[in-house]
Amino acid sequence: MKRVLKRVLIILGIIIVVLGIAGAALFFYFRNRFMGPTVEIKDPDSSTIVTTTYGDVRGYMSDDGIYTYHGIPYAQAKERFVEATAPDSWDGVLDTTEWGPISPQGAILGGSASEEDNGDNNCQNLNLWTPALDDGKRPVMVWLHGGGFSSGSANGGNTDGTNLALNQDVVVIGVNHRLNVYGYLDLTEYGEKYVHSDNAGLTDIVASLDWIKENVAAFGGDPDNITVFGQSGGGAKVLSLMTSPYAEGKFQKGIVQSGATETMGVTFATKEQSLALTERILDKLGIDETNIEDIQTVSNADLQNAATEALAETGEEFKVPLAIGDGYGMEWGPVIDGDYMPSAPVTEDGFADAGFDIPLLIGSNIDEWSMAGLTREATEEENALYREAYPNEAEDGANTVDTLIRLPMLKIMSHKADQNGANVYAYLFTHQEPPMGAFHGAEISYVFHNSSEDNGMNELMSSVWANFARNGVPSAEGLEEWTPYTRVNPATMILDDESYLTIGHDEELMHLLAPEYEW
Repeated sequence: MKRVLKRVLIILGIIIVVLGIAGAALFFYFRNRFMGPTVEIKDPDSSTIVTTTYGDVRGYMSDDGIYTYHGIPYAQAKERFVEATAPDSWDGVLDTTEWGPISPQGAILGGSASEEDNGDNNCQNLNLWTPALDDGKRPVMVWLHGGGFSSGSANGGNTDGTNLALNQDVVVIGVNHRLNVYGYLDLTEYGEKYVHSDNAGLTDIVASLDWIKENVAAFGGDPDNITVFGQSGGGAKVLSLMTSPYAEGKFQKGIVQSGATETMGVTFATKEQSLALTERILDKLGIDETNIEDIQTVSNADLQNAATEALAETGEEFKVPLAIGDGYGMEWGPVIDGDYMPSAPVTEDGFADAGFDIPLLIGSNIDEWSMAGLTREATEEENALYREAYPNEAEDGANTVDTLIRLPMLKIMSHKADQNGANVYAYLFTHQEPPMGAFHGAEISYVFHNSSEDNGMNELMSSVWANFARNGVPSAEGLEEWTPYTRVNPATMILDDESYLTIGHDEELMHLLAPEYEW
């Protein structure tokens, strides 16, 4: 009897502990979800405290003396597919020394999405690095991460802003925002609350720019000198901002690094495609107008699986070419709705109106997708034109030279120049990273001054980017004068150990490799 009683007491004890842990978890979940951020009332080290619109934040000082903040909330999304609102204000001091939540990760390039509950719809937070908390009015460089519009984050990795802030005396900010189905599911026909659901991820980025403009002066930045820059999908996000009237006046310059394909950057999804995609997803989930609010509680796994299948099917229906490889398939991204996105970035005779006054630095990498096995059997004519275009590169490199991104880059820069607005500056990154060459994303670590290579490329790339952010003209010590790109004078800076300005260097090669492509 005593033994049985002892076992019962042990079991009851375990149940009480489990319930206590679960209760505590629920308490913290609901407190964070509905009652605003957790705060530290007392701060033993006040040197990094900054007063923002919604309350005081505390970061930490890096070993190099850079004031560092992670996960500062710039908005909050209390529901899925609904435009985020201002974050709740807080008393005391909010600890911003840990990375904030990121968006759930979705499928990209025809792959599968993670079924794990690996993110949070309420992911509207940013990371910030600054050399000083003063009135220095430094250029502000806002990083938009890659991964298409489906995956990725601004947390950590080779986009840590410490070295860029330190070496170039700028304020660096990385933005987390909603992605994939959470950022671009078009529920606009299901009620006013979903008015901008088709571009919710973009509304997050615009909200971050509002926060930055209001608060960055307290971090030593200039709210009237903001540059948005991004690579791959991040570059396409920059093009989206240059297209949306809702982003006008919120930033002054744009940098696009390998940031477009024909259907992601040059153009985006049409309203017809977007609504057809949504209809398929809802049908797979057993949801229609009578139970539309069930979309708020569908599991992430079910939502992502339905989305992945529907992207492939809708792409097939509308014959949307896959970004890489043969066949058809849609990718998540902004929707040309006539309002938030009134047109595609590239218009028939120029560029989107909202980008008229925005100077643009734009370019790509010579090899881009060689790391993915996208090579060709090059003819002698192709190799001969390659040698003319790139006299400092290996003689037989035409088999890996990129057209997938280079051609859309040429179209974007040419149409932006046709607009006769702010200047366009073109580059091509050719610095070889053994064994994969100047592959997709190879330039990022140099831009952030984070490469372990001691070859001068860190200083070159970070200087070019920071000086463009500073005054709208890319430059670096030892670099010749960089003239704008125009149809008549298609100037392109080759960025490498030996950099130089060239005029229309690869036009013949591109026409040979893609004779039907027009830019």
